[in-house]
Order: sequence, then C-alpha cells, then structure tokens
Amino acid sequence: MKIQDLHWSYTIFSTAILLADFIIRIGLSLRVIMRKRPYGVSLAWLVVVLLVPFLGGFFYLLFGENRLPEKRMARAKASYDLYIAWLHSLGSAPPLSREQDNLAYWALHRQAKKLVGLPAMSGNKLTLISSPEEILGSITRAIDNAQSTCHLQFYIWKSGGRVDDVTAALYRAVKRGVICRILLDSIGSRDFIKSRTAKDMLEAGIKIQEALPAGIISALFSRIDIRNHRKIVVIDGKVAYTGSQNMVDPDIFKRNAGVGNWIDTMVKVEGPVVETLAGTFLSDWYLETNVGYFGSNLLDADMTKIRKLSDLHSCPPAGTSDVQLVPSGPGGVPDAIHSLLLTTIYVARSDLIMTTPYFIPDEPLLAALKSAAQRGVNVKIIVPEKNNSLLVHYASRARYEELAESGVKIYLFTGGLLHSKTITVDNNFSLFGSVNLDMRSFWLNFEATMLIYCKIFTKALVEKQQDYLEHSTELDLELFKQRNSFEKFKENLILLIAPIL
Repeated sequence: MKIQDLHWSYTIFSTAILLADFIIRIGLSLRVIMRKRPYGVSLAWLVVVLLVPFLGGFFYLLFGENRLPEKRMARAKASYDLYIAWLHSLGSAPPLSREQDNLAYWALHRQAKKLVGLPAMSGNKLTLISSPEEILGSITRAIDNAQSTCHLQFYIWKSGGRVDDVTAALYRAVKRGVICRILLDSIGSRDFIKSRTAKDMLEAGIKIQEALPAGIISALFSRIDIRNHRKIVVIDGKVAYTGSQNMVDPDIFKRNAGVGNWIDTMVKVEGPVVETLAGTFLSDWYLETNVGYFGSNLLDADMTKIRKLSDLHSCPPAGTSDVQLVPSGPGGVPDAIHSLLLTTIYVARSDLIMTTPYFIPDEPLLAALKSAAQRGVNVKIIVPEKNNSLLVHYASRARYEELAESGVKIYLFTGGLLHSKTITVDNNFSLFGSVNLDMRSFWLNFEATMLIYCKIFTKALVEKQQDYLEHSTELDLELFKQRNSFEKFKENLILLIAPIL
C-alpha cells in the first residue's frame, strides 16, 4: 500500500499521539526541574519521564511526588498545636547526663532537637535483644503483664509461628479489660489485614487500624508508596520496644525467597524516652482515624483525659542511658534523618560500623563515607550477600568499587538476610531503629530512629556487629573488578534510577 492510500484519520491519530507524548514529556520534565529536589532524584525522574513513552509520565504521577492523603494532612494540621504543646512539656527533660564534654554528642543532639523538636532524655534502661525467640517472647510476656494499654505498630504483620503467641497474649489482655491497639501499614500488612485472623481479633475487641490505606482510587490522590515503616510496641506507657523486626517469625517468613532467615535486632526501652515512643504511636494512630477517643473535638477539649486514656505520661528514670528519638517522614521535616546521618559520619574519628539490608547511598552520603575512610576512620559496612530485591542488589554493587578504593570496607553477610539497621561511632554512641541506608527511608517512609548517647549500650551493639562480621566475607576488590561487562552494565543501568528505588 502506498503512503497516499493511508486514510486521513490514521495520520491525524498518529500526530495526536506523538503530540500528546511530547507535551507530557516536556510538561512533566519542567515539573521535575521546578521541584528543586536533590540532583540524583531529579535526574532519575528525568530519565524515566523522557525515555519511557507515556508510562514514564504515568509512573511519575503515581510515585514522583510526596503527596499524602488529604484527610491525613488535614488531621496533621489540626493536631499541630497539640503536638507543639506536647513537645514543650518534654522541653523540661533533663539534659544529657553522661560525658557532657563530648562535642560529638552535643552537635548531634542540638541538630536533632532543632529538626524534630524532641530532646534527649536521660535515665533510660536499654536491653538489646537479637534473636526472634527473645524478641517475640519478651513482647508476649510484656503483653501478659499489661494492665491498661497495649500499642503495637508494624510495617509487616504475618501470622504463624511465634507470632501466634503474641496474638494469643493480646486475646488474653483484651479479655481482662486491657485496651489493645494495632497500627499496620496498608501495603506491608495487606494479607494480614484481609485475613480471617484479623477479623477474629477485631470481633474480640482488639482494635486494628490500617495506616496509609492504598488502593486504585487512593492512588489518584496520594502517592501509594509512601509507607509507615516504624516498628514500635508500647505497653502501659511504661515499657517499649523498637528496632528493625516486623511482627513475623523468621523461621516461616518468606522461606521461599532464597535469602535465608531475616536477621533483626530490637531494643527493650524503660525510662523517660518511652513517652516519646508512646507519643509517636499516638500521633500516627490519630492521623489515621477519628473514631473512639481520638476524635479532634475530644483532643481539643481534654488533653489530660487523652493522656490518661492513651497512657501518654512521663516515666521515672530506670537506667543511665541518654536517648533521643527521631521520628522522620515526609509529613514532618523531610530531610531530618538524612541530615543527621551525614553529621554522624562526619563526626566519626576512629571507627564507624553500619549494618543495613538496603544500601543505596546518594551523592552526599557517598562523599561522607569516602571522606571518613580517607581521613583514617575505620569504616565498615555490612550488607546481605543475597538480597530480596534484585534492583537494590545491583544498585548497591554499583557503588562498591569506588567506596572500596577510598578505603571503605564492604562485608557481605552470609548468615541470612541481614535486616538490622545499626550504626556505631567510635565505640561512643549509636543510631538504632528502622531506617535503611536508601532514598526510600530518607525521603518516603515514616521511620523511627533512636540516637543513643551511651558507651555501655554502644559496646553491646558493637559486639553484635562483630558477630555479624564473623558471619561475613570482606569484599575482595581485585576479584570484584574482574566481573564481566554485562554485570557492570546492569549495575550502572540500575544506578540511573537508584535515587527513586
């Protein structure tokens, strides 16, 4: 068929498609540029928008901007004055009690308080727990001892194994009149939220709330991959747990993924900082629901009553550790945890050990790590040898060579999927919580990190990190350089979109 024989409608249709694609690419590219985000993030989205016809624009509209649900933003605005009043009540907390001449402590403490408003609180007792038997067993026993409230917040909740012991303890607690509230991420715990077990728990009186509900309709109004990644348990407002473990039993969780058991750590917290963990849970719960005792009218009318009903109260000293909680996420100061991590790396003088399952550093973090190694800091980064995310696997490997050449030591953990998120500095202080070393944790997820200004706890955490090192192999740089060109191409290709993974 000759070109002249083509129907006129075909030409108009083709032209319209091309014109629409052109307008979408140019329009969204201008929008990306005008957002003034970090260079790597902007460049990655420009690559996606300009190189992938139509779908690139569609993905950007879904995942490219930190849009939160309008109802959540309205509640956040309504509760802002209440939140500020609560922070002011914490402002009278005693200052750092130990080694107050340590400039690194003070620098990090001042920056964290400036960013999120929460002060460091002295007089805490911290107990590091590193096996699933101990973690789930301790939480079960705490629930069995509860007298008024059990608050649990997790990204993933999956029934089975030792988790069923926790569930049974919640049944026993609610029967004796304890208020049990569970806050679960909509995507991370989707299967559980829809399960028969969850329905039975609701019928028994256990309150289960979905955090950041995600679906086809909600995707049109908010970014669906902004997730609540916090792991917090608070019992009676007196004892708390936080760290990296989800409410899962590693012996049965994702056994077919080919990465082995997930390896996690949690910390049991007693003392004044429990109030900040309880307040973080309560804030998240309130932002997701207006039912029951947490409606905005009641909050405005009677803060004292809310404190009592939710067990939000000050706790007496229980130990000697100074701890500062840093809740982070797109709804607050979006670059809080990223800024604090950079400060942590730059104040290191002798030793810096980091463990993370997902290691995708941006340019500032990469420069900080290289700088630390170049000035003589013994920098060790421990990551899983096998990762459950193929994209993360290649994006991480793309940075290994330049880090190793700068003196950073990369260790590949062979004992399973190392999921612990820990940082220790100079055997003096540590960071512990739910934050991964990737852009998702820095900019998208709601996370919780504790800055722990305590040599005793840090020593215990370093011992755990040394245990991880004993089950790891150090990256052989010369051997790594010999990987084939196709492997290098895959790493560099994924690196282009690494800032948005």
